Amino acid sequence: MSESFKLSFPIQAHGEELTALDMRRPTSQEARAIKSLPYKIDADEAVCLDLDVAAKYIAVCAAIPPSAVNQLDLADLNSLAWMVAGFFMSPASKVSTT
Repeated sequence: MSESFKLSFPIQAHGEELTALDMRRPTSQEARAIKSLPYKIDADEAVCLDLDVAAKYIAVCAAIPPSAVNQLDLADLNSLAWMVAGFFMSPASKVSTT
């Protein structure tokens, strides 16, 4: 299942203009291949994005080349990076209690 993210400004990827990205959850195999989480937890337990790692996940999860990630507006990059971090902070589906 994927979530559509409307871009503030279009980007070019795969020879076409994109105005939205379909973001899917990364797989465990993809996370192991990237070898890092898209965030870090500081000593005071604050969560901070690791933007370089988040950009790798954005490319994988949106199925776009890294060069397309570099075209993202800063606000879109920030929102997408937090979206990716959110994938790691909540389960894919909720367990039914009934």
